[in-house]
Amino acid sequence: MRQATTTEELKEALVGDRSAEFVWLCNFEVEREWAQGFPGLPAARGNGSAAVVQRMEQLGALLADPGDHLLLGAPLDPGYRDYLASAGIAPAQEIRVDGADTAHAVLESPTALKRLRELANRGAYLMPMGTSKSVAQIAAATGLRLTTPDAETVQKVNSKIYSRTLVDELGLRAVPGRSCTSVDALRSALPGEGAGEPPLIVKDAYGVSGKGLLVVDSKERAAGLMRMVDRRAARSGDPAIHVVVERFLDKRFDLNYQFTIDRDGHTRLDFVKKALTSGGVHQGHLMPAGLSCAHLEELGRVSQLLGERLYADGFFGVVGVDALLGADGHLYPVLEINARLNMSSYQGRVMEAFHRPRSVALAKHYTVRLHRPVGFAELTESLGDLAAPPTSGHGALITCFGTLNAGFGETQGDAAAPAEGRLYTVLFAPDSARLTELDQRFAAQMDTLSSKEVPV
Repeated sequence: MRQATTTEELKEALVGDRSAEFVWLCNFEVEREWAQGFPGLPAARGNGSAAVVQRMEQLGALLADPGDHLLLGAPLDPGYRDYLASAGIAPAQEIRVDGADTAHAVLESPTALKRLRELANRGAYLMPMGTSKSVAQIAAATGLRLTTPDAETVQKVNSKIYSRTLVDELGLRAVPGRSCTSVDALRSALPGEGAGEPPLIVKDAYGVSGKGLLVVDSKERAAGLMRMVDRRAARSGDPAIHVVVERFLDKRFDLNYQFTIDRDGHTRLDFVKKALTSGGVHQGHLMPAGLSCAHLEELGRVSQLLGERLYADGFFGVVGVDALLGADGHLYPVLEINARLNMSSYQGRVMEAFHRPRSVALAKHYTVRLHRPVGFAELTESLGDLAAPPTSGHGALITCFGTLNAGFGETQGDAAAPAEGRLYTVLFAPDSARLTELDQRFAAQMDTLSSKEVPV
């Protein structure tokens, strides 16, 4: 009997049908919606990478079945579609909308809404990365059945304040810190007038991957933060702020693990990976994580505890959890709960196809500064033999091409100034030494793209 794929197992857990027809919406910026009404740090939020983040929605092509549908703000490159198909990962059918935010663009597109109603009439489901009010509006406007709980429940369980509450209630080992929902509470948690000692890290309740995050490494930095917070509270007349303040811990490495809660409340641990971060910003994953059997068993127990508690609060579905292994060897099993799909979730079919027992894999992106857009054919020509999908557990797979040229926009063309782009990949090798060599070769070839000037 054929073993179920990652996607089939997910469909069975969420809707009880491995062959269900899904419409995938990979809304990577869902935290922006969740954060509305929950003021965090009064810091400027740059939009320089907004286009790149939106194009990350194309990662959905890795997880969606060929008979599914993928909502996109920009189409998959035809050459890249062929590349995925040749690697045995046939992409889903595309439903294209125009707009900087795919979810809102769907609601403003009569053509897309008409198509989604047709799919709803034959029993299709709406599968978002994370459920928000706009996702719920799409379901209501089209009749698509949501694969997740309601938007209010999903928003609640994705707050970092909720995560800390669960850690305390379940008696799990916690990173020292506290949740703050008022200006006075924040003041009491920081160096200076409060009891906190630097360095500390302050995180928005709905921040993600380095956004809404501030390192407070001195009393002067704390005083500067409080001045901004006090000014905003005075202007708005609202003393609310939703952040967590935590102490830095010496660590061996960060971790990410995922479990799935089905509609009946059963919890299954899906995977554990070493998370690669820099300045709080996600950089990739390394598999296997290199944990002891005791640590893996602990994460299994924690997953069950979290699953039971989340289900009691009305949540079911995919849950990603950030954790860390301390320098003292102790596991801190919950830094934050992300009750939604995550970067690792989209790697399921890729890992099934190319990862071999006792081998290693590295999921990462390469950042480049391009002087002009680069087509998929030019990219593969530059990569040479590295562009071939992995064989016998060795090689690289490009997991998102649309992010490479996203910084140029749709109208700038070859006259555009240098723009930052990313190429997402998963690298496979029999051992760590050959994985490092493959990574170095790939990085060197990507550097050649950055050095190519605009033709005269």
